[in-house]
Amino acid sequence: MKAPDRHRLRHQTRRQERVRALRALVLVLPMFAFLALSFLVPIGRMLYRSIEDPELASALPQTAQLLKQWDGVDLPPDNVFAALLREMPTAFEKRTLAAVAQRLNHDISGYRSLLLRTARKLNKREPSATPLDAAQAFFDIDPRWRQPRYWAAMRRAAGPVTDFYLLAALDLDRDAAGDIVPVPEHEAVFVDVLLRTIWIGGVVMALCLVTGYPIAYLLATASPRLGNILMILVLLPFWTSLLVRTSAWVVVLQNEGILNGLFLRFGLVDAPVQMIFNRFGVFVAMTHVLLPFMVLPLYSVMKGISPSYMRAASSLGAPPWLAFLRVYLPQSMPGVAAGCLLVFILAVGYYITPALVGGAGDQMVSYFIAFYTSRTVNWGLASALAAVLLLTTVALYFVYGRLSRTGGGVRLG
Repeated sequence: MKAPDRHRLRHQTRRQERVRALRALVLVLPMFAFLALSFLVPIGRMLYRSIEDPELASALPQTAQLLKQWDGVDLPPDNVFAALLREMPTAFEKRTLAAVAQRLNHDISGYRSLLLRTARKLNKREPSATPLDAAQAFFDIDPRWRQPRYWAAMRRAAGPVTDFYLLAALDLDRDAAGDIVPVPEHEAVFVDVLLRTIWIGGVVMALCLVTGYPIAYLLATASPRLGNILMILVLLPFWTSLLVRTSAWVVVLQNEGILNGLFLRFGLVDAPVQMIFNRFGVFVAMTHVLLPFMVLPLYSVMKGISPSYMRAASSLGAPPWLAFLRVYLPQSMPGVAAGCLLVFILAVGYYITPALVGGAGDQMVSYFIAFYTSRTVNWGLASALAAVLLLTTVALYFVYGRLSRTGGGVRLG
């Protein structure tokens, strides 16, 4: 073939490949658009609310701008008082001051009543003409306006972005000088909740692994008829509502439930054992719900392990336990890694099961996200908690992946 013909053929081949790639892109583009609009955009918008702080800048723009120029020492200058005196009655009449009051109340308890009470009184009087009169007007209404911390809180809320919610989610705050400091010990909640969430997720992951590994091994080595029956039993929880499964454990584990009835009938205990509304109930219910997510990855890997490897190890003199540890277990490690990772990620985000079968000290981060979203309508803190949980999960994923690659050659991504 001549050189011009080879060049033309190569050019036509590349053009056809580009056309095929473009057609494939056009086919999958609607799916990508659907995922972006229904999944990525809402999650991104939710996470952005953890740093978004538009209320004060929107309702009191001039005051917010002047507060940004204030050094935060002592009281703000007189022009801040004058600007707030001019803008507060207008924001009160437009009903935009309520959002500002709610935002500031997240920072200092009682700020909402202070701001709205001041606005109502200012709305009934003529604005002062001089900055001195403006400052005195606030002092006459409520002496708390003489405290710099109230103005510092307003300065922190001047927006348009803030680290207030993210710091609060880590039990941190900024003092009057703007330095990051821990919150008082009696207010520190969320770090303990995050550690509790990771601990519960880790224990449930371990319980699922210990329980699911023998089940997956039996599924992989059983006869086809028995394996199909066992697989149906494993998949049965997927066909039942999560709420129904969790409620069933309430019936089984309660003081008047089936287990306590059997214990009392056979004389194993003298009084009902508390197995519900505590950590034990959370572990049992979550392990039952998440067990299939451990069994299925293990089964998919074990099914591909040839029995000839174990027979070869036995023929070379290895006892069954040594052959399992040195031959079978390393080959099943990809399934162990995938199952553990899947169960742990699902476990740390659980809400319904701990809420129904756990006590007050067993609630996880997801409970507080739902609480601040639906009850206190503090979307900023709810988003910050979600962001912290997401970042923690991603960090643990990379740590787990590195440990898995170091220990057994398992690659997770």
